[in-house]
Amino acid sequence: MRIAKVTERISYIGVNDRRTALFENNWPIPYGVSYNSYIIKDQKNVLIDTVEYGSDGEFLDKIEACTGGGNLDYLVVNHMEPDHSGMIKSVLAKYPAMKVIGNAKTWELMQKYYGIPQENFMQVSDGEELNIGSSTLRFVFVPWVHWPETMVTLDAADGVLFSCDAFGGYGSLDGGIFDSDYNMEEVFLPEMRRYYSNIVAKYNQMVTRAIAKLAGVPVKMIAPSHGVVWKEAPEKVIALYSEWAASKAEEGVVIAYASMYGNTANLADQIGAKLSELGIRNIRTHDVSRSNVSYILSDIMRYKGFILGTCAYNTFMHPMMEHLCNELRIMGPKGKVMGIFGTSGWNGAGAKALAKFAEEARLNVVAPAVEAFGAPTSEKIGQSLDQFAEAFCKALKAE
Repeated sequence: MRIAKVTERISYIGVNDRRTALFENNWPIPYGVSYNSYIIKDQKNVLIDTVEYGSDGEFLDKIEACTGGGNLDYLVVNHMEPDHSGMIKSVLAKYPAMKVIGNAKTWELMQKYYGIPQENFMQVSDGEELNIGSSTLRFVFVPWVHWPETMVTLDAADGVLFSCDAFGGYGSLDGGIFDSDYNMEEVFLPEMRRYYSNIVAKYNQMVTRAIAKLAGVPVKMIAPSHGVVWKEAPEKVIALYSEWAASKAEEGVVIAYASMYGNTANLADQIGAKLSELGIRNIRTHDVSRSNVSYILSDIMRYKGFILGTCAYNTFMHPMMEHLCNELRIMGPKGKVMGIFGTSGWNGAGAKALAKFAEEARLNVVAPAVEAFGAPTSEKIGQSLDQFAEAFCKALKAE
């Protein structure tokens, strides 16, 4: 059994998942993911969130080991998504007198998923506190980060904030459990950014509100339900979330294209070369049929500008570009410089479809589209390419 000490009173009893290929059956997790759960041993023993059902055959044994075979008095449910709530019924079956703590929205969702008895549920209000012996737990509601019932829990004695999905990231815990156990720049920070862009970015405004709400909370450590426990530098992950929620971005451009026979790919490379000539650095080019949308979204969130290009496909855009556009509608990127390009055989269908998407998504296309009918030769697109690149660079540097 993997049990690790967070503090003298608090133990980590999470599990690594390296079998699942797609998180939420959608996002690639090549480095795996951890489902983090914690036990507070006090006069009252408290379990903070559970793990995904079936991910850990020793989960109940870990609880028993941490409590010394004693009672489990409370289970705090910060978030009802099944990768954190999946073991609620199993834990309750072993500890039938246990109280499950959540808010009114938690209760609504819990009935839809698990149907636990009313007498086992303890409803708390925003800011409410619960004495568990040598410490007090404070429950702070942070709705829509990223479900309506989401809350975080602070253990006052040790200053540990149990934040569930907030401040988490993809990646299994292959050694220790703390940020100080890893070179964070190598895997965890890029995977955190990707996690944020995939899961949380739609709710930037709610993240900003939550961080402001937590400003007065005395946090010494942040213990999320995915990824490392932030012991050495909890302020770093708060600063990162603040920057991401405020749509702060690095200098650079993402070019994402869909191409069937190479013409749109050719045009994407010409645009990248022209931007480089004009002094733009950090150009990331993705073929949407090869790069999973998860990584493209992460790069779009990271950099100031993005340019989408597609071939025409059945008088519309290519299906894989349509998939990216759908995810961008959900993500709702703010403060970006956007451009469009496309190729087609006769009517400019791909570029027209991208322009319509940008209008519907309320994205500001700052330069005219570059279009080629057939092969994008310099004779056909040389002048329009120069105009596009210059206009795009001017807008990018103005941001």
